[in-house]
This record gives sequence, structure tokens and C-alpha cells, in this order.
Amino acid sequence: MWILDYLTRSTDDYSRQEHGSVKGSSDGTVEINASSNFSKTPIVAPYGIAYVPPEGEKSVVVSSSGAEVCMGTIAQNMELAPGEIMLFSKGGATLKLGNDGYVYINGVRY
Repeated sequence: MWILDYLTRSTDDYSRQEHGSVKGSSDGTVEINASSNFSKTPIVAPYGIAYVPPEGEKSVVVSSSGAEVCMGTIAQNMELAPGEIMLFSKGGATLKLGNDGYVYINGVRY
């Protein structure tokens, strides 16, 4: 992941980057099982995007100066071409911005 590469090259003191599995979530935080249990871990996302990862998703935890954050979940193979973006839910809803200039909602082109 480019974020992990950036963080490990950064001049800040990032003492730990780990992969783990989401055990649960509440109040905008997640519990992640990695080498240790991270509870009430805030979720970091780009501005304008909010999400709660479902239980069992593989995630990345970063610790900096004693505070841990969930950087996100490991992207699933969505069969996207470079430059395309897809939003999806656990229930199966999808919204894809295609390189062809169209928007696809649940596979239907608009």
C-alpha cells in the first residue's frame, strides 16, 4: 500500500504498522485484532468519505506517538482499471466511476 510506504519513509516517528482483522465497531471506532488487541481505534479516511469496516475485514493499524489509528482496510480485487473508483457496501450495492466517463450504479450504466 502506498500509505504504508509513505509512512515508513516519513520523518515522523511511526513506531508500528500492522495488519489485523476487524473484530467489531461502535461509535465510529473499530476493534482490531493484530499482534495485540486495538480497541476504540479511530478510522482515518479521506475527507468526505465515512465508513465502518465490517467484521472480518483485513485492516491496517498505524501507531504514532502512542496513538493508534485504523488507516483503512485492504482493498478487495474489484476488477477495476487503473484510474477507476468504486464505492461498495457489504450488502452488495456499488457505485463505480468508469474511465469511459459513465457512472455505474449496481452495474447499470448512466
